[in-house]
Amino acid sequence: MAIKVLLDTDIGSDVDDAICLAYLLANPACELLGITTVTGEAVERAKMASAQCKMAKQDVPIYPGCERPIFVEQKQVTAPQATALTRWPHEKEFPKGEAIEFMRRTIRKHPGEVTLLAIGPLTNVAALFMADQEIPSLLRSLVLMNGMFTRRVANWGPREWNAFGDPAATGIVYQAPVKKFQAVGIDVTAGVTMPPEEVRKRFDVPMLRPVRDFAEVWFQHYPVMYFHDPLAAAVIFDDQICGFDRGKVDVELTSERLAGYTYWKADPQGPHEVALRVDGQRFFDHFFSFFKA
Repeated sequence: MAIKVLLDTDIGSDVDDAICLAYLLANPACELLGITTVTGEAVERAKMASAQCKMAKQDVPIYPGCERPIFVEQKQVTAPQATALTRWPHEKEFPKGEAIEFMRRTIRKHPGEVTLLAIGPLTNVAALFMADQEIPSLLRSLVLMNGMFTRRVANWGPREWNAFGDPAATGIVYQAPVKKFQAVGIDVTAGVTMPPEEVRKRFDVPMLRPVRDFAEVWFQHYPVMYFHDPLAAAVIFDDQICGFDRGKVDVELTSERLAGYTYWKADPQGPHEVALRVDGQRFFDHFFSFFKA
């Protein structure tokens, strides 16, 4: 039976969100119930998701969500990869102001069955959990691409982007009483990469061609593609790709300089499962098995 997934994404900033969406659309074990977008230019991000859904010939509900974090300034004002949309058909109009209610309604319709996959700043998810405090207990699982837990990663500083994009929201989400709470941090995902030449070759299949166009915008500024978000998605369907340890995650909220920093402490009874190991080859074999020429 397919796993029901809600995707909350900041697609349009880092190209890995688009890769993740392509993977979910191509994976027959995934029943994608809907997509919500978060951070600046949420409608442009929704258009990008629409382009990919049209390529996949799937009618997935798409809702633009919160554009501003709770307290801090927006760090993602625009969706730069949306400039590639001119080459791909997509919807231009979306429901306004309904993202949180759509998430709430969908989870309540399928209690205990929905995996919420959040791969952007956690503003939408925090708003959902505050609007209906029973929702965390109604999830099958919550899977995040979020945080940095065991080591610092070169060129990223002490904090992971999604976590400090909205520190208050991050704090709210990590305190939520979710039955199965998994976090895949950048200290693991940063090791799963691909150079531009290989991307251009391996992404030359129908479902990945829009992503390849989005990636060209990314490659104007960065020399490598990171598979942060698709790695977090893949653990939903293959529990051998990452090794998780149980513990407790706390979020720094008092220090302005470190707001959003994630502290993790191992604890067999802790509420959070944190990815500490990854089998990169198994991930790539799994990922590309769904994309045929």
